Amino acid sequence: MDNKELLNKFNEMAKESNSIVFFGGAGVSTESGIPDFRSVDGLYNQKYDYPPETILSHTFFIKQPSEFYRFYRDKILIDGVEPNITHRKLAELEQAGKLKAIVTQNIDGLHQKAGSKEVYEVHGTVAKNHCTRCRKFFSGDDVKDLIDASLKNPDIAGSSRYIPVCPDCGGIIKPDVVLYEEGLDDYTWNRSVDYIQNADMLIVGGTSLVVYPAAGLVNYYRGNRLVLINKSSTPFDDEADLVLHMGLGEVFGQLVLSQGEQSQ
Repeated sequence: MDNKELLNKFNEMAKESNSIVFFGGAGVSTESGIPDFRSVDGLYNQKYDYPPETILSHTFFIKQPSEFYRFYRDKILIDGVEPNITHRKLAELEQAGKLKAIVTQNIDGLHQKAGSKEVYEVHGTVAKNHCTRCRKFFSGDDVKDLIDASLKNPDIAGSSRYIPVCPDCGGIIKPDVVLYEEGLDDYTWNRSVDYIQNADMLIVGGTSLVVYPAAGLVNYYRGNRLVLINKSSTPFDDEADLVLHMGLGEVFGQLVLSQGEQSQ
């Protein structure tokens, strides 16, 4: 099938489905300007003092929090990022009652910003942070402000720069993201599995499906409408009912809900 036929097939499958789950990776957010870790232009191919996978580890956070937060502020807490067409269309599908849940490997919170409600972030989120000493909660914007304030304060220098500390107790603030060497949240994982098992259509988009355990979620799908949308091939292509080697924006940008679906 050519691309037009593939897109028509995708639309037909979505129209026939009433319990859709979307499982997404970094490619969902690249069109919003957030870099992909593993693409040619991604973070893994840029030059830093340490490899990104080392910086984004639990051990590195504990031993070198200043270097961790220098990278985190520059490459993770990106300013001015907004949801793209894929985020917005998924929110519309949920509002129409067809999409039951989003399971995402992304930590940027853009699905919620677009209006999606049932979102399971298997790798955590930059939107939630806590003090490692007193457990006080901080938003992502709070952390940005504290990091930026540390850079403007002449009394903060050397290894203390970039580190957001709790104004109440002085403890280091840690983002609620799953770093390398850390386990996934059991509740988030189990809810993701439940939704995928009960889906009549599973759309997998923007992920190479090589990072485990998250990639293993696809194995829980029991239906016959498994759709893979990714610019490059994945290890699950042969198992899918429909494969679209396209950008997510191209696929979701042409998705049109019927008038009845839009009004639900």
